[in-house]
Amino acid sequence: MEKFDVNILGCGSAIPTTRRNPSSQVINLRDKLYMIDCGEGAQVQMRKMKLKYNRLNHIFLSHLHGDHCLGLIGLISTMGMVENGGELVIHAHPDAEKLFRPHLDYFCADLPFSVRFNGIAPQKHELIFEDRSIEVYSIPLRHRVPSCGFLFKEKEKSRHIIPEMTAFHQVPKAYYNLLKGGADYVKPTGEIIKNSLLTKSPDPVRKYAYCSDTAYSERIIPIIEGVDTLYHEATFCEKEKPRAKETMHSTAKQAATIAKAAGVGKLLLGHYSARYHDLNPILTEAKSVFENSFLVQDGYTFKI
Repeated sequence: MEKFDVNILGCGSAIPTTRRNPSSQVINLRDKLYMIDCGEGAQVQMRKMKLKYNRLNHIFLSHLHGDHCLGLIGLISTMGMVENGGELVIHAHPDAEKLFRPHLDYFCADLPFSVRFNGIAPQKHELIFEDRSIEVYSIPLRHRVPSCGFLFKEKEKSRHIIPEMTAFHQVPKAYYNLLKGGADYVKPTGEIIKNSLLTKSPDPVRKYAYCSDTAYSERIIPIIEGVDTLYHEATFCEKEKPRAKETMHSTAKQAATIAKAAGVGKLLLGHYSARYHDLNPILTEAKSVFENSFLVQDGYTFKI
């Protein structure tokens, strides 16, 4: 199965610690990179994880709190020293361009590539980007500022050729793309060979959902239902639920409740409060509701 990895650059919350960097992830889909959030230190973490800047063309910002976006200018400045051309697209709230364009003009005036801002409406669930490999949808979240998560969904793949069957029926290789698209093969004699005899079903479409920062919100359940992997913030344990409500964040139990209700395959927990040196209570709490829960840590990679 082709690569679909989630690389954790940072899993901390607003206050940085020596243990965890602020929020940032990089999705590697068939060696094309898509960044989600860009907290401070993201560019250094990319170096540590051997993720190549020149394969990154899209950055998705969930919201405009500093721990999710203050690494952006440093990253772009460094990319300008190693990139040869093309375009970098920042998908974010429309205010992002007002905030970052002056910094780009000052610090990154001679970039060898263009930087384009694609304004998105965090309160809407809609398609915000697609290419040949993937579709990305916004997921409305509940936070103190406009905030949205992102659903990454692979596009439907081609069917798999069965070499021994195509050889037996003497199917020309020039016809393979039609077979992959589902077409039957018509022999020169007029005999029709059904596609199901010549190909196998495509690999299942894989989906990854990123939900941070957000208070508990059941309205996201229909959007993320059945995803292979869900990343959901778990800033606090349940005993800090009043603080979670005040800051519009989630507890580990709430994250697990969402995962269970949505029937996801795997839950990744992150965006931990700096107060937690030991993360095991967060994991234990989540597993009490949804067994297939995992802690993320800086430098971890998860395969979808």
